[in-house]
Formats: sequence, C-alpha cells, structure tokens
Amino acid sequence: MASPSLTCLHPIRTQTNPLAEKNTLRAVILTAVMMVLEIAGGWYYNSMALLADGWHMSSHVVALGLALGAYILARRYAQDGRFSFGTWKMEVLGGYTSAILLVLVAVTMLYHSIERLIDPREIIYNQAITLATVGLMVNLICAWWLKDGHHHSHDHHHSHGHNHGHDHHHDEHHLHDDLNLRAAYIHVLADALTSVLAIFALLGGKFFGANWLDPLMGIAGSILVAIWAAGLLRDTGRALLDAEMDAPVVDEIREVIAHLPVAAELKDLHVWRVGAGHYACALSVYTRADVDAEFLKKQLAIHEELVHITVEIIKD
Repeated sequence: MASPSLTCLHPIRTQTNPLAEKNTLRAVILTAVMMVLEIAGGWYYNSMALLADGWHMSSHVVALGLALGAYILARRYAQDGRFSFGTWKMEVLGGYTSAILLVLVAVTMLYHSIERLIDPREIIYNQAITLATVGLMVNLICAWWLKDGHHHSHDHHHSHGHNHGHDHHHDEHHLHDDLNLRAAYIHVLADALTSVLAIFALLGGKFFGANWLDPLMGIAGSILVAIWAAGLLRDTGRALLDAEMDAPVVDEIREVIAHLPVAAELKDLHVWRVGAGHYACALSVYTRADVDAEFLKKQLAIHEELVHITVEIIKD
C-alpha cells in the first residue's frame, strides 16, 4: 500500500537582488551605447574586426538585457502563486531566445568577414584603433560593476515539516552563487577579449601591412559568438525540457537510498531544476521497515541543492 499523493502547498519564491539589478542596468546602457558606436565606426572606417567586435558586443547587450529582464520579472512575480517553483525559468526562456538571435549574428559576422577577406577595403586605422580601445575600456568598466555585485548577499530559509514528507528549504548565499550575474560578468570579460583581438588586428594592419588580420579577427569573433550561442542553446534547452536525469544529484539521491540503515528499494525517481543549482525531486521508495517519509526526507536533506522533496512510501 502506498502513502497518498502529495500536492505542493507552499510555492518556492524566487529571491530578488536589487544591487545586481542596478549594476546590470548600468552595464546594459553603457554596453549598448558602445555597441552602436563600434558597429557604426566599423562600417565607416572599413574595419571588419571593429565591426565584429561591435556585433559581438551586441551579444552581450542581449545577454545583459535578458539578465536584467530576469531580475525585473522575478521581482514583479515573486509573490505570484501561479509559479509553483518560482520564476527562474523566465531567465532560461530569455537565454534560449537570445541564443537563437546570436546564431543569426554569428552568421552575419562570418558572411561579411569572408566578403572583406575576398574583397578588402582600405581601413582608417587610427580612428578604428581609438574606437576599439574605448570599447575595451567600456568592457572593463562593466566588468567592474558586475563584479561589485558579488559583495552583496542575502539568506533565506523556510522549511515545512509534515508527516506526509513534503519539504521546502531554500538557501540563498553570497552573490557569487548567482549564476545569472556570474554569466553576465564572464560574458563581459569575453567581450573584452574580443576587443583585444580587434586592436591586435588593427595594429598589425597599420604597422605591418597585414590587412588580412582584420577580416580574420572578424571570422574569429563570429566563431566565438557561435560557440557561446551553441552552449547557451544546449544549457537552456536542457533546463526547459527538464532533461536533468544525468545530473550528479540524481546519483547522489540513488546513493542515499542504497545506503539507508534499513532495507529499501527505489521504485521511481524524477528530478528537475527549479533554480540555478537548485533541484526538486519526487521519489517512490518500497520498504517493509517501520519508517515514514519524514525519515527519508531527512536522509536526503544532506544535499543542499535539493530544495523541494516529495517522498512516497510504498509498503505491502
């Protein structure tokens, strides 16, 4: 005989971060302004490397904008009971959309870079180098803003212990655990690297006549954007489809059940992600021992990434 089916009574609330939202907004505005200047300058000065850097920066504008939107929506709907597991997947859906757009950006960059490689044009190096250098400084400023957010922290915990074995516990630690902000931070650093490549290509063309370096860096930039887009499509698609049964936490759950102090057999297990590094699980366990769902719940609680546990005990 099995214990009755359980229903979520207390939705998981998404935690908001005002400092991260503010710094992300500042980074979006500054990066967007610099993106427009670099793209316009790349066309005007015939620099494919500068243009590629501008387009690559556009990928970061999209990424930062989606991160900002995720914070805003999470804050707006934080108390909305319709979201049983919080609003984290708003961020995931935005990232998936961003990745599709970035694929188009990468293709456009690659096309124009090859076109310039076949049909080179005269580059006005001094102005292009100046603009690329300013772009690099903007990236470093944005990286500093986003890094500043790591000093902010907040903690939240709530637990509902019931005999039916349904548990919620949700801990928010330092902001370095905020993968949304961390992704934006690393993204800006990657853009700084692209700016360095553009400057390198322009200097090589100006002082050594290596004009081919400029479109070559454009091609390199398009590859970087494509790789980032592919990784984002993979990660966001996996989260949206709840394809998490190969996550390490699944083996950890199986190990806990296998090493219980009583004889028990795992009959059914479902694991899905409900936040950055946070998982929910629902499992059915067969045992003849005199234990309840609360006992199994406590055994699984050693894994802090499990923030929502539903247990069904099956007995003869």
